[in-house]
Amino acid sequence: MSTIAELNPVPLWKHFAKLCEIPRPSKHEDKVVAYIVDFAKQRGLDVKLDQIGNIIIKKPATPGMENRKILAMQSHVDMVPQKNADTEHDFLTDAIKPYVDGEWVTAEGTTLGADNGIGVAAILALLESEDIPHPPLEALLTIDEEAGMTGAKHLQPGHFEAELLLNLDTEDEGELYVGCAGGVDINVTLPYRAQAVPVGHKAFKLNVRGLRGGHSGLDIDKGRGNANKIANRIIDTALGEITELHIAELDGGSLRNAIPRESFSVITVPAEKAARLSEIALQEIALIKAELDNEAKLDITLEATKAPETVLDSDTQQRLVRALRCCPNGVERMSTSLEGIAETSNNLARVVTEEGAQEGDGGDHRVRIQCLVRSLSDSARDQHGLNVAAAFQLAGANVSLDNAYPGWTPNIQSPLLALMKDVYKDMEGKEPEVKVIHAGLECGLLAKPYPHWDMVSFGPTIRRAHSPEERVHIESVGNFWAYFLKVVAAIPQKS
Repeated sequence: MSTIAELNPVPLWKHFAKLCEIPRPSKHEDKVVAYIVDFAKQRGLDVKLDQIGNIIIKKPATPGMENRKILAMQSHVDMVPQKNADTEHDFLTDAIKPYVDGEWVTAEGTTLGADNGIGVAAILALLESEDIPHPPLEALLTIDEEAGMTGAKHLQPGHFEAELLLNLDTEDEGELYVGCAGGVDINVTLPYRAQAVPVGHKAFKLNVRGLRGGHSGLDIDKGRGNANKIANRIIDTALGEITELHIAELDGGSLRNAIPRESFSVITVPAEKAARLSEIALQEIALIKAELDNEAKLDITLEATKAPETVLDSDTQQRLVRALRCCPNGVERMSTSLEGIAETSNNLARVVTEEGAQEGDGGDHRVRIQCLVRSLSDSARDQHGLNVAAAFQLAGANVSLDNAYPGWTPNIQSPLLALMKDVYKDMEGKEPEVKVIHAGLECGLLAKPYPHWDMVSFGPTIRRAHSPEERVHIESVGNFWAYFLKVVAAIPQKS
């Protein structure tokens, strides 16, 4: 177990250190689920899995608190699997390697999983405790939050008796969240017939690396570069002069909810135009770097590479490049009622060429594109989803809008919020910030089977979630834990 297990508060950090040892990317949570179920059974806790695989654990109140309201606590067990291109790591088998970096904990070349591992660790620490006062507890640990909120979406009524729920999945200490954006996935398939590389062509690899990336909800308003947009811009600019240019391979981004940090493209041009391609690329790279002055580590290179086996046909290539140019990316609209909060956005998350195509596609290969639209308004979410889809439909692609989930409507009159504000003011001598977040929290979905739940979300300070630069502030984890326990102890008696 890593030395982070020795950080304070030890009860929380020791569980987070253990979680780092267990592979738990989205849709592959079987190992961490088995670990947590065994953890609960060994401590005599009531534990079960629901029909979709969420973990439900219950613990009686400590003596003297039996008449308090039942408190539910919720976090998700999966993590976003992101790594740097030069990092050797298999998220299905390898442990995360956390380490202390000054005031922060981060990981070696990969995402850390503090989102939402810190929340899970806090819940496990409270369930394990024998001396922390608490009311009757119900824990909900959901699966597959990051890749589709599958666990929350399929939660059924009847499992819980609680009236109050603490969601431990936000990323700024001292902030209480009472609302969030909903979202919808845009899945695009553009079939094409692979063609032989034209005679006399020379191949180049266009590499876009070093972007900051980040969470496609929390960081979408920060003006960060999108590797897919950058690569397509350079290719499109070159096509404007070198019409014989062909795309052979595209591989940009990795996850729908992470701003793409890297893109790798293979293109070919007539050998006699190779020098001109390099000139065009250098000119465009200089412009892009000047525009993205917040991306200090951006590295864009064009290098000779081995000849590919095939390239896209010219017609499909033209439609693809135009569609990627047209595809909205970033914030579409800021909220007019919540200052400084994005209302609606899109993340052009993944662009990749693949061999084979689905039956009826009309090609033997395909380009697959993924986007994630978010909005505080469900109707605006749907409309912007149609806007994004239209760019690719006009290009002849097959487009589907999938996995739509609702936002979480704020309740400023929440009794739980009032209690938590009072507890925070007593501890810190000031009011906490009450906010709505552009990212997706599971609370909107949890409200469907449990509409009576009074919910508030909070957490420690986490930066660069969904990227290999993810880190969690050590002191804030201690403050989060202390506040969590104070809130737990302050849960009122039943009506």
